[in-house]
Amino acid sequence: MIEDYKNKGITLLKKGQKGIIHAIFSRFGLILFLLVFQVLILFSIFQWFKEFLPHIFGGTVLFTVLMVIYLLNSKINATAKVTWLIVIMLMPVFGVLLFWYTQSEIGHRALKKRIDRIISGTKESIPQSKEVMKRLTEENPGVAALAHYMHRSGCHPVFDKTSVTYFPLGEDKFEEMLKQLEKAQHFIFMEYFIVDEGIMWGRILEILARKAAEGVDVRMMYDGTCEFALLPRDYPKRLKALGIQCKVFAPVSPFVSTCYNYRDHRKILVIDGHTAFNGGVNLADEYINQRIKFGHWKDTAVMLRGEAAKSFTLMFLQMWGIDEKKEEYKHFLSYPSVSVAEAEGYVIPYGDCPLDGEKLGERVYMDILNRSLSFVHIMTPYLILDGEMETALRFAAERGVEVILILPGIPDKAIPYALAKTHYASLLESGVKIYEYTPGFVHAKVFVSDMAEAVVGTINLDYRSLYHHFECATYMYRTGCIRDIEDDFQATLAKCRQVTAETIRHEKWRVKLAGRLMKAVAPLL
Repeated sequence: MIEDYKNKGITLLKKGQKGIIHAIFSRFGLILFLLVFQVLILFSIFQWFKEFLPHIFGGTVLFTVLMVIYLLNSKINATAKVTWLIVIMLMPVFGVLLFWYTQSEIGHRALKKRIDRIISGTKESIPQSKEVMKRLTEENPGVAALAHYMHRSGCHPVFDKTSVTYFPLGEDKFEEMLKQLEKAQHFIFMEYFIVDEGIMWGRILEILARKAAEGVDVRMMYDGTCEFALLPRDYPKRLKALGIQCKVFAPVSPFVSTCYNYRDHRKILVIDGHTAFNGGVNLADEYINQRIKFGHWKDTAVMLRGEAAKSFTLMFLQMWGIDEKKEEYKHFLSYPSVSVAEAEGYVIPYGDCPLDGEKLGERVYMDILNRSLSFVHIMTPYLILDGEMETALRFAAERGVEVILILPGIPDKAIPYALAKTHYASLLESGVKIYEYTPGFVHAKVFVSDMAEAVVGTINLDYRSLYHHFECATYMYRTGCIRDIEDDFQATLAKCRQVTAETIRHEKWRVKLAGRLMKAVAPLL
């Protein structure tokens, strides 16, 4: 099947250079480069202008003090402030330039302007049903208050009569994806962080090309980081030859791109406006365990059928429309949906935008933690917390709530793995229970609480997801699949080893040292 597409210009690509290239051109790599460059520049200046050293030193100190005062009064996250203070003290000149380039509107003014225009222009595209909101308020005022906030932050209404199917593995989602794609009659929208050629993408691409030939509107969008090593820069043209419209979100130009912070981490598939997929599963073979990279790959996803799928249609069109002048929301939202009358509970699909001033992903998680009464069970691949999220986790446990975290037993990245372990001791001290998945890597992003609430989506417990990425997720209250989510959590837990004070003491010294050294710059990783 993949061989068929070789003849049409879509060939399998050589792998191997991804890690090196990504490290060099990441934000952290950029900082290291600037640090070395500044040392060389300052050394040269000191050699050339020895007689002016006191003035240069005094000016540098004054400049640093002014930036420290500015940072302390800025609105950025408190933990990130500490990181930027360190960067600016180490690199007074280039550190300030980097800060304004990545954190202020200077670096992303055009993107922010377009996002603001799109969000404001589509905020009422899907009206909130007053009847549904009234019933939810009567059933649970706390959840209704969260729903009110989510709708206020963007066009994220609450729906009923939407069925939700939970997939405990990427393989399960993939199998159902193929079935649903075959049923498409009007349009297929796909937005994914990672697309990599292989068995998974090859089978999906075969269906997409065939559907496009049948007249179905097929659109594909992936993040620009794929161009580092996974896909060639002309891949959209290759897909266009198959009748598939394709866009790359924020293509990365090394040391030039203004979007190092803001990546499209979403995973969305919408079919005809009535069926949608969401979760942690990207379009690459490791996600369905056809390529073994870090042991068994544990991932999850959900499928929505019903009115709530329209929200994912809108999220896709918002990202697709960033560089479009013609608005298509009304057209695609007008397609008839499916009302699943027997479906239980309420569903809120939502997206998190790093440029709108709302930290929706983090606030939803924190609200669940703060309202929980019995338990909060969490699966996440990364644990790089700011002070607020760590406090919320600890406070829930200290209130007597059973808070359990499942993290990878085999990491995909050494530094995030080491950073996660820097939080273990304080969390354990408050009663949070931590487990590591011994068969391999957990990539799932799952919250389930009190057998009543759950979130499945793309939002990790780390700085990138909570502060820097475009994300999306599905919030559920009293839906039928919540039992399936909790059952899967317990089945996964049975394959884990528990973290204790003893295991922390016996952790490798290299991991401990790396975590402690890198914690100061964790928001930049």
